Amino acid sequence: MTATAMTETLTRRHLLSSADLSRDQVRAILDTAAEMHRVQQREVKKLPTLRGRTVVNLFFEDSTRTRSSFEIAGKWLSADVINISGKGSSTSKGESLRDTVLTVAAMGVDALVIRHHASGAAEQVSRWVDAHVINAGDGMHEHPTQALLDAYTMERRLGDLEGRHVVIVGDLTHSRVVRSNLITLKTLGARVTLVAPPTLMPSGITTWARTDGFELSNDLDAVLPTADAVMMLRVQRERMSGGFFPTAREYTVGYGLTRARLDALTTANPDAVICHPGPMNRGLEIAADAADSAQSLILDQVSAGVAVRMSVLYHLLAGVGEES
Repeated sequence: MTATAMTETLTRRHLLSSADLSRDQVRAILDTAAEMHRVQQREVKKLPTLRGRTVVNLFFEDSTRTRSSFEIAGKWLSADVINISGKGSSTSKGESLRDTVLTVAAMGVDALVIRHHASGAAEQVSRWVDAHVINAGDGMHEHPTQALLDAYTMERRLGDLEGRHVVIVGDLTHSRVVRSNLITLKTLGARVTLVAPPTLMPSGITTWARTDGFELSNDLDAVLPTADAVMMLRVQRERMSGGFFPTAREYTVGYGLTRARLDALTTANPDAVICHPGPMNRGLEIAADAADSAQSLILDQVSAGVAVRMSVLYHLLAGVGEES
């Protein structure tokens, strides 16, 4: 690693929240990710950095992008990586989360990458084990590495995010991505506007917006012309009970990134970009025309996920981020 990438390193044992990171620490992770991205493009992608280290991906919810990218990230850094799913673990037999993680930690693992349906689960696990803990998504709370990879992806296209206008649209109530992105984007100096129907605005968000300095809107069409980046969030129907909007069609009409809205966005700002943390509901929150457009960074986000997670593992496990 170069001196530039190592000017500031993580001073914590864990990555549980985007709020754990200072601006300098976010910058260090993103700078190291850029170096990891270059490794990703080589024919031989292995680095010896984490040889002899063991990383366990402990996922109690389904995942394609996050679990796969953490697995690839660990392997490309030469760590031994083990995947454990909730359905294949003893929790399916009634064992508690505490007993499961203590059992895994007792095997001498160095890091636990955990996804769990309960908000705060990763923080609780960090109190039980000596291993490094990385939050890969806890309920509707946070997803810090997703926010890091989103910022990294946007910076690669837009440059410095200071003063850039990022619009986050969709199911804010059930999203763990929105909280982490708000923290990380504000840390990097971006202007952020959240857009959603009133029924999908989280409780207390007006006070939160006033305190943290972001904007709220129920009118996507009014916000789009000033956007540098538009991040569409998945409508999480599996977390919904009750009617948050009348019909899927009405949601798309009011809050979907349709072909017409894509045209309006690119007319106002030809350099604007489109993000989506995935998985997408094509035809609901985002039209195929938008998802597959030249402005779309959706596959770039997937690629960045490996580089950013390599960077996080590097900073936590390679000895540069240990507490004294």
